[in-house]
Amino acid sequence: MEMGLTESTMLLWSVVLGLVQIVLATMAVNKDVGLPYNLSSRDEPSPAVGKVAGRLVRAGANFRETFGLFAVSVIMVIVLHRQSNISAMGAQIYFWSRLVYVPVYALGIQVVRTIVWTLSIIGLVMVLTAALGVA
Repeated sequence: MEMGLTESTMLLWSVVLGLVQIVLATMAVNKDVGLPYNLSSRDEPSPAVGKVAGRLVRAGANFRETFGLFAVSVIMVIVLHRQSNISAMGAQIYFWSRLVYVPVYALGIQVVRTIVWTLSIIGLVMVLTAALGVA
């Protein structure tokens, strides 16, 4: 792939992943709390959600915690023309780790979830170090 194309492609697919996570969490929560509650003004506290819905909501929140940092790092790599094998590999590690994270978290696989999250952070740091001109 052309320099920078890998990073921008992984950024775009990460946006798609974020949207998919919103849809999955919304569908799971809707199944648990019911359509009438979701169509209401939600003035009353939400009915309890099940484990899977709760995990999908938390996985989405976790994604949003790191996505902004990843996006800015990718954009800066491209703007500053600091694309490299390190930034490309880091972007791929981030995306694929975040993709794997969703089902691992939804299934409640605890130790693997932490390992996959750590890999995504390593990928993010790889892109960031390239943006900083350190890698």
